[in-house]
Parts: sequence; C-alpha cells; structure tokens
Amino acid sequence: MVSIVAEGVDIEFPIYGQRSRSLRNLLLPKLRGRATRTNLREVGGAIAAEVSGKIVVKALQGLSFSLGDGDRLGVVGHNGAGKTTLLRVLAGIYEPVRGSMAIAGSVTPLFSLVDGMDPDATGYENIWLRSRVLGFSREFITAHAPEIVDFCELGDFLDMPLRTYSSGMALRLGFAIATALDPQILIMDEMIGAGDASFLARAEARLGRMITRANIMVVATHSTAIVRRWCNKAMLLRHGRLELIGDPDEVLRRYEELSQSAA
Repeated sequence: MVSIVAEGVDIEFPIYGQRSRSLRNLLLPKLRGRATRTNLREVGGAIAAEVSGKIVVKALQGLSFSLGDGDRLGVVGHNGAGKTTLLRVLAGIYEPVRGSMAIAGSVTPLFSLVDGMDPDATGYENIWLRSRVLGFSREFITAHAPEIVDFCELGDFLDMPLRTYSSGMALRLGFAIATALDPQILIMDEMIGAGDASFLARAEARLGRMITRANIMVVATHSTAIVRRWCNKAMLLRHGRLELIGDPDEVLRRYEELSQSAA
C-alpha cells in the first residue's frame, strides 16, 4: 500500500558565522520577551532565537498529515510558506529535526526537466543519462527509448550535442523522458511544461496520463486552477505551519482570503 504519513515534522535552517551575529543583533531587540517572531507580511517562515543565541529559520513547524492511494494533493501558500521545503522532505533531501515522515512506495521528484543532462552529450546519450538520474532501470530505458524519441519529435537533432539545442528543444527532450515513467509517488514543484504552443496540447495530455498512473501526486503551486483541475485534496501552508488541509474549494477559499488581506 502506497502512503505518506507525516507526524509533527519540523525543519529548521540554522544561521552561522558573522552574518548570524549581525542578524542576531538586528533581531534580538524584536525577539526579546518572546521565543518566535513571524513576519507581519505573508512571506517567509518563522525566525527564532534559541537560548544559545543561535538564529534559526523554522521552515516547517509541527506538520502532520497523511495521504493514501489515489490522493492528489495541491500545496498552496505565500512565498516562503514551506511548500518547496515540504517537497524536498518528501524527496528525502531534507531530514526532519523533529517528528517523522514515513513513506511507503518509491518517490519520483520532478523539480527540473534537465537535471542530470550533459550539454556535450547527444540527445540519445542524454536519454540514458537523464533516465538513470530518475532511477529508471536499463530494461525500462531500453523498452521506452523509442517512445521517448517519437514523442519529443527532435529527429536528427538527437544526434547533436545538447548545447546546440534551444531551451525549448531541451525542455521537450527532458519532458519526454520524465513523463515516460510510471511513478508511485510523484512530487512536482509547479506543473512541468515544455516546448512551443504546437507541443503543449500533446504535452498536457501526456502529463495527465502520468498523473493518472501515479498512486499519489503532490504538487506545490500558486495556481488555484491547477489545484482545482488535478487535485482531490489541498493543503494551505502559512509561515511553515499547516493552516488547513482538505477539500480543495474550502482550502482555496481560505488561501484567497489570506492573499487578499495581505495585499
């Protein structure tokens, strides 16, 4: 059974060195008498001064939620609310300083379409390189390489070095590779797209099929339209804390209220 269970997850980033001392001097008068100060504006996580005097940014605080097979979660919130941090915890990049993140199933993070590509390698060679970065087996790559080649429609350019591609051509290739997989847990920072207008309709249909094949999908986005279209659950983060999780319409109403009040 594929699942994600987060219990009291805290993520903190300590600030060291001379810059830490300067920041401490700036913040301590404001922090005196209370452990944590949250910015009045809807931006950033909480900043705290510990007893030792060390300054930390509390990117996530006490985050608890669970997802099961079939869940499509859209994560929304202001800049610095903790959306990307949460995705990186799910991808295993960050470890909680407190709490736990239990994940059953393989995680496929799609934060960039060109990570792992070599500008001096050909398109064909980059199909193998990028596929290995994504964790595809040799058997999977061999079976799906012809379909990737057909979908990206780059023709003879696949024999050319990646550095000769336009940015749109490189994104086409990266998109074709990334969306060939059958993910169990799909993690995306914004919805991935690629190429020119003539390619977008095919790309959107392919992305939709990949999302449908995934057991669980988590996407961080500022787009309420994306959440309403693709997700059956939504999460609102605010200064690193869970403000609300549940029905997308309810969560997005609260998100829009907070956005308007902060404007």
